[in-house]
Amino acid sequence: MSSLSKRVACIILSALAVSLFLSKGTSAKESQPTTDPIALYLKTAALTHVPWTMLAAVNQYEKSTLRSKEVSTDSPIRIHIDPIKWVGPLNPNPEDTSPVTISFFHGMGLDGNGDGKADQNDPEDVLYSMAHYLSNYGGTLETEKQGLWDYYHRDETVTIISELDQLYETFHTLDLSEHDFPIPLNYNYDYTSSWGAGRGWGGRRIHEGTDIFANYGTPVKATSYGVVELKGWNKYGGWRLGIRDSNALYHYYAHLQAYAKDIHKGSIVKPGDVIGYVGSSGYGPPGTSGRFPPHLHYGLYGYNGKRDYSFDPYPSLRHWEWEASRNKKN
Repeated sequence: MSSLSKRVACIILSALAVSLFLSKGTSAKESQPTTDPIALYLKTAALTHVPWTMLAAVNQYEKSTLRSKEVSTDSPIRIHIDPIKWVGPLNPNPEDTSPVTISFFHGMGLDGNGDGKADQNDPEDVLYSMAHYLSNYGGTLETEKQGLWDYYHRDETVTIISELDQLYETFHTLDLSEHDFPIPLNYNYDYTSSWGAGRGWGGRRIHEGTDIFANYGTPVKATSYGVVELKGWNKYGGWRLGIRDSNALYHYYAHLQAYAKDIHKGSIVKPGDVIGYVGSSGYGPPGTSGRFPPHLHYGLYGYNGKRDYSFDPYPSLRHWEWEASRNKKN
């Protein structure tokens, strides 16, 4: 099925789902504001023809970066629309909730739930306003990407949201929290906390990861659901992979001996998938190997809306190793 066909099918399914949701009646309980994110995505997708996966991707991106700091953590929708954009740049009332005057001043704010208000603090209004904005760009992924770029003005942001959209479209769920340890537990390996230590090759820099020492050819597994964002040679990391996960975190696997078959840029992986093999590549031109003992360099990076930043992966690795060991016993 083509990408366009998938998106059309997604919209049709969204419309059917919200139809069933609304057909259950209008009891007092059901008339309350919707707080279930899936229900909000499906309803908004049916109204705007923007796939629920794209809406979920935008929301997850905002939740995973510093952009959502202005939004209550209790809200199911963490999208932050600048107040000036919401009411319109020339609107004299920065707290305007009237759809009529907001439209007059060319603001983004819309009434998403029919209560007569375009409220910046109403999750349904916020999600509907963002979806309506994207719907103006058409119904394909490429046109929506243009809309995302016009809104965020950052190529990396567009890439991350598009990859999140792919993950939701592939796995049909928001629950992509499962993880795995990158080395099979039945292989010999060892690692300690070394994030932030000085490096002795390539100039003054710090170690932005954890080294897991293992034998040549030891399988390397994906630790999360994600999209392969980068594959190839780097003079520091040798043969390496970069995978963006469902929380917009970037997982960096370096010094590989080889890649797993069918792993390429754009591949979608899940926890436990073999993505490569431990080696000692790097510290020189393409093909350089053997300048240090074989190991996997594993790094984790967050994204704050402007740039990636490194943080210590050691605690996560210990936790994933413990979980993998417990699951193995069960």
